[in-house]
Amino acid sequence: MTAPVAGISTALGHVGKIATLSWDVVRLTPRRPFAVREWIQQAWFFASVTILPTAMVAIPFGAVIAMQLGSLTQQIGAQSFTGAASALAILQQASPLITALLVAGAGGSAVCADIGARSIREEIDAMEVLGISPIHRLIVPRVLGAVLVSLLLNGLVSVVGVLGGYFFNVVLQGGTPGAYLASFNALASLPDIWVSEVKAAIYGFVAGVVAAYRGLNPTGGPKGVGDAVNQAVVITFLLLFMINLLVTGIYLQLVPPKGL
Repeated sequence: MTAPVAGISTALGHVGKIATLSWDVVRLTPRRPFAVREWIQQAWFFASVTILPTAMVAIPFGAVIAMQLGSLTQQIGAQSFTGAASALAILQQASPLITALLVAGAGGSAVCADIGARSIREEIDAMEVLGISPIHRLIVPRVLGAVLVSLLLNGLVSVVGVLGGYFFNVVLQGGTPGAYLASFNALASLPDIWVSEVKAAIYGFVAGVVAAYRGLNPTGGPKGVGDAVNQAVVITFLLLFMINLLVTGIYLQLVPPKGL
């Protein structure tokens, strides 16, 4: 078997194993007893390491989008649409991606390192010998914690990003506050918020599952755990952008745009 074929076969194998782990997480979530305490602890951990960085990233991100779109709309004489364009871009695209990247980079890497350390210490094998499902006991609470925090952080990023865009457009570029808010209110609709939250939930789920998968399958001892953390972050980023393209395409086909 040639090297390219072997690489493709290995990649497809990993995709299949990640899909299997995803199904196991979904299947085992309703099983009782549910580790409520572990879920709360993991959600708090995700929130503690991502809230401040997420808010700090959302401000300049929203400002850049607002200033760039403000400059563009001025050139084409459509200043009245600056609010709608910048706010919708932040709400539909920027907020879920910022949330997911920070959840995967900060929280997901920590989850991968924790599960990987347990794997090389053979704690996972010991749990299986005792008849305890490591997926149900360890992975499900972490994945659900990532999903919950992603949903909450997405709302935070949306608010902070829109407020930052409003400030920079109105104060620095001399935009009209009424026109900014009126255009957003005229073009935005409730499905825009729903698709943003759906994206955040999917991204959080993917980040948690990929981090757990790489943590469960480290190679080469402690060094392998470090490599698994790096691989988990990279794989998650690639999957997130592919899923974003797919979900955005489906949304634009199913939900008609709101006109003035």
